[in-house]
Amino acid sequence: MSEFKKFKTSLQKQLEKMTKESNTLFLTETDGDFIWDLYLKSFPQGTNEIFRKKSEHDCSCCRHFIKNYGSIVVINNDNSLSSIWDSNDLEFPYNIVAEKLSIYVKSKPVVNPFVTKESKLGTDKNHEQLDSGEIKTWEHFSLIVPGAFLQTGNDSIEAIQGKKREDKTLFKRALEELSLDAAESILELIEQGSVYKGPEYKSSLMDFIKYKKKYLTVADQDKDLWCWKNSISSVTHIRNSAIGTFLINVSEGMDLDVSLAKFEKVVAPTNYKRPKAVFTKKMVEEAEKKIVELGFENSLARRFAKIDDITVNNVLFVNRDVRKKMSKSVFDDLKESATSTSNSKKFDKVEEVSIETFINDILPTSKNVELMVENRHQGNFLSVIAPKDPSAKSMLKWNNNFSWAYNGDITDSMKANVEKAGGNVTGVLRFSIQWNDKGDNNSDFDAHCIEPNLNEIFFPNKGSIHPSSGMLDVDVVYPEKEVAVENITWTDIRKMKEGRYKFFVNNFNKRSGKSGFSAEIEYEGQIYSFVYDRELRHKEDVLVAEIEFSKENGIKFIKSLDSTTSSKTVWGVGTNKFTRVSMCLLSPNYWDEQNGTGNKHYFFILEGCKNENQPRGFFNEFLNNDLAIHKHVFEALGSKMRVEDSDDQLSGLGFSSTQRNSVIAKVEGNITRTIKINF
Repeated sequence: MSEFKKFKTSLQKQLEKMTKESNTLFLTETDGDFIWDLYLKSFPQGTNEIFRKKSEHDCSCCRHFIKNYGSIVVINNDNSLSSIWDSNDLEFPYNIVAEKLSIYVKSKPVVNPFVTKESKLGTDKNHEQLDSGEIKTWEHFSLIVPGAFLQTGNDSIEAIQGKKREDKTLFKRALEELSLDAAESILELIEQGSVYKGPEYKSSLMDFIKYKKKYLTVADQDKDLWCWKNSISSVTHIRNSAIGTFLINVSEGMDLDVSLAKFEKVVAPTNYKRPKAVFTKKMVEEAEKKIVELGFENSLARRFAKIDDITVNNVLFVNRDVRKKMSKSVFDDLKESATSTSNSKKFDKVEEVSIETFINDILPTSKNVELMVENRHQGNFLSVIAPKDPSAKSMLKWNNNFSWAYNGDITDSMKANVEKAGGNVTGVLRFSIQWNDKGDNNSDFDAHCIEPNLNEIFFPNKGSIHPSSGMLDVDVVYPEKEVAVENITWTDIRKMKEGRYKFFVNNFNKRSGKSGFSAEIEYEGQIYSFVYDRELRHKEDVLVAEIEFSKENGIKFIKSLDSTTSSKTVWGVGTNKFTRVSMCLLSPNYWDEQNGTGNKHYFFILEGCKNENQPRGFFNEFLNNDLAIHKHVFEALGSKMRVEDSDDQLSGLGFSSTQRNSVIAKVEGNITRTIKINF
């Protein structure tokens, strides 16, 4: 056998070895003319002599083979390359030529999979009759391709290569951009049943996690080759799936609950409600570790605050009966402040004052204060919360361990009914209506809002998100015997138009019943309640409220329904009548002469007011900044660790300094006067 024939045979043996070790061959980015020129120049001097006009190895058949197939490689398990030129049994000079070609081919990046529809590459041999009549056989480079590597479909080679290039690019992009933590967190949520249709995505997610872990162990310089070798469809296209969007959002730092809500918006029906809180075992373990590290183990258990928990420094006012229950030192301090100023002016009509004027000029001389609690104040009911262990380290943002909880669990509350009906109650601004409470009004009431740009949100565009982020998501047409609600919510303050919003109810179809409706407007957690207790005519519009909205100042009521004349009892306090105030104080984040962390609230503790619910012991927005990263776990902990029922508690009305509101107060001092306090 000639030495060249051994050379060409070694290529076939090497190809067979390569195809046994891998199911895919690749091409590197070689220049056809350069590699052919390199082949000819690699022969040592005297080993490629001129035959006729050209050198012995300068052959058009071999040139075609080397230019088209000389860059075939395989990617090994250690992310190195082997080429068809790698042979250990060649003799001089072909061993020199093969080595130089191999070095060049393997120095270039992989750019394509090797794809062919031909079982034979190149020309094996041809024959020439010499002048003497002798037949000379010429050997050329050629390869027989194993059948498993042949493409038999109708797609062109270019199309197949293009598809595989795209797959590799998407595969690598997924592994680069999607985090392992995000995937493991989502997988845990799926396994605990918190992701709608989660099992459908479990397999591809597990594949991603497996390959992501392997990818992280690969050296940076080898990652591209590894992706060429390992790209699989379940991971390649994961970014373009619904679960992929979920992965992207979590990987980019979006809150787990927000990204899950976005995922469910795509794949879940509108009435689907997630059954469990969004947190994972790993998140719980990390939060627990942080709690121990910061010494907050005894700080989680909470209870209602009591009178004797409060120090004199943090009391703005206390009535006579409560003074008797407090220490003498407190009484003496308050008595001194009570005689420090006087005001003899007699009011013959309701005077409006700001809360600061009330605190600074009126409260110091007051002996007794009563508040007119209206139905619209239901969302203002609150309780002051203290730690069970008085010595526990504060885990709050301020330097004491007291917090507060506003009323959010009113029995049969409209907010709860809206949420039960599939409405969004967690936005920036919410307008909800409710009717047919007693099953006696089967009319079709509709909630409407006209935005500042005169865009109207109502039933024809139900389910459509408007440019302002507002959407009507609940529309009841036939209440039958059930409580009926409708709901409009704005979710993005950045998109909301500044100006006037007009909220009203239309009786689209009067069927039966003479009862009216109730309504709520909630802005950033502050709920304003309204009742219209008269019958609505067919097609009648009833204005609930008109507000002025600005991103800096929030909402201001221009006009609204009057408070209902019907009284109800909330936390033992009757509405639409005066109730005695036992104590006035600021929210704990402004106690002890602190400059204040967060919004200032004004608390009026009411006699006989008892929280009928078991409120949360703490809220995420109150927590020490060191705990912010664990907010999902603390959200669940706060919901689970409820305050135990107690008759001894500080509960009443609270008003935020950032929310427009008012309350009527009857103040007894040197004179008795009725004033309207504006917040």
